[in-house]
Amino acid sequence: MCALPALDGKVCGACLRRRPAFDRTLAAFSYDFPIDRLLHAFKYASDLALAGVLAEPLARIAAAHPKPDLLLPMPLHSSRLKERGFNQALEIARLISKWLDIPLAANACRRTRDTPSQAGLKLEERRRNVRGAFACDLDLTGKKVAVLDDVMTTGATLNELSRILKNCGAIEVSAWVVARTLPE
Repeated sequence: MCALPALDGKVCGACLRRRPAFDRTLAAFSYDFPIDRLLHAFKYASDLALAGVLAEPLARIAAAHPKPDLLLPMPLHSSRLKERGFNQALEIARLISKWLDIPLAANACRRTRDTPSQAGLKLEERRRNVRGAFACDLDLTGKKVAVLDDVMTTGATLNELSRILKNCGAIEVSAWVVARTLPE
């Protein structure tokens, strides 16, 4: 469910103990060299030319799975968007939406609080940090949706947004990420 390695492809112990709100995760890479450097250059050095390089492997993996009804990028708070100048998840989602012919709901969800960075926080702190940080304006009754983000570390942010999407009626939420952080 969370894309952590488990014996024989089974659900990992963490997902068995506390089932996430999302139903599955597609991850193109583990968050290691050189992908970590590419994502950093894309996200923090505004190297937007890397969007296609990062999107293409995820699109290939996603094409082998059932197509969702909607693709939603992880929203940024307006202050973070103003600071960065772009939403990295939206840039990747635009390409995948076009390549796989999946409707993109770019503004369906919003981040309602400017949460501190998740970097350096432990799992429970991450969960508290993003609790209540999202809103969705769509009626998703009966819809299968995929939420796209650049990196999944603990899954707390994707879990919180997925919870909101299910409260809006989504019957299935998949997490699509370029990279998944693996335990050391």
